[in-house]
Amino acid sequence: MTKKKSSQPSEATLFTYFNEISIIAQLSNAQFERILPDGLNNSQFSVLNWFCRVDSQASPGRLATAFQVTPGAMTNTLKKLKSKGLVKIEPDEFSDRKKKVSITSRGEKLHKKAVNATAPLIQEMAKNCPLENIQTQLAQLQKVREYLDQRRQS
Repeated sequence: MTKKKSSQPSEATLFTYFNEISIIAQLSNAQFERILPDGLNNSQFSVLNWFCRVDSQASPGRLATAFQVTPGAMTNTLKKLKSKGLVKIEPDEFSDRKKKVSITSRGEKLHKKAVNATAPLIQEMAKNCPLENIQTQLAQLQKVREYLDQRRQS
């Protein structure tokens, strides 16, 4: 008598899956940070990337929530970006206590430079990973991200 296989992955398989994602994130972040231009680090690039990908303006609190960091950690990152002229921090016109942050044209240019700096690394990886595999994995990873993103809201 044969056992019917479950279409659901086992807990061990899911742990291994997320462990691999974690290791990939760690390795890719380390490689990426080595090629970031102008003294930019991963945290700073991530904020610039958020502005280019999601919204051109946000409060520090919204950014802290988006990155799941403390308001103090986000304030520190924003101060460093401001000192480099990559973001602008202004009072919010609707509240004296709140601030609004936006990316500057210099920040947009440095973001583009950083993305372009990844080209050799990405081209090298593309030689070892067929595009059709990446596209299949990307669709699945987006589903996982969407699921996890929804769960953090609740």
